[in-house]
Amino acid sequence: MPILSELLACESLVGIDVSEKCIEHARNLHASIGVRFDTVSAYRPSGDMDLVYSNGVFHHILPAERDSSLRLVYDSLRPGGLFSFWENNPWNLGTRYCMYRCIFDEDAVTISPWQARSLLRAAGFELVRQDFLFYFPALLKWLRDLEPFLAKLPLGGQYQVLCRKPL
Repeated sequence: MPILSELLACESLVGIDVSEKCIEHARNLHASIGVRFDTVSAYRPSGDMDLVYSNGVFHHILPAERDSSLRLVYDSLRPGGLFSFWENNPWNLGTRYCMYRCIFDEDAVTISPWQARSLLRAAGFELVRQDFLFYFPALLKWLRDLEPFLAKLPLGGQYQVLCRKPL
């Protein structure tokens, strides 16, 4: 959380999770003025956020519950607010292998970039751009300077769909 706060020069930050234990841990580690943590069940959207950032969350949300989760994000944003939706790319073989071996991803249901765009549009978001990143593992880190040139090629380990709540 401190990294996001510093990078984005945030006045306030809200972290949300389904786990009370994770929220309590986050509160203990990162409690400060302007930083708040809530469980999903306790959180009430205010419609005034400039940015919502989600990384690797939606593949853990049951497909039948994704629409309501996106509604929560939508209702949290101010008109014109941005949603940075990051997910693991199921079209990347390295990502598929890592998720297969990760106990946290045991019950994950991946979301293709095409499905993500469709879900986000259906939730009312305007799509701004899509990028694919993380092509090269540590062994090939000397190639990472090439990644910005590959951002449109749909094979990176993760993808971002940047979208906005209409004005």
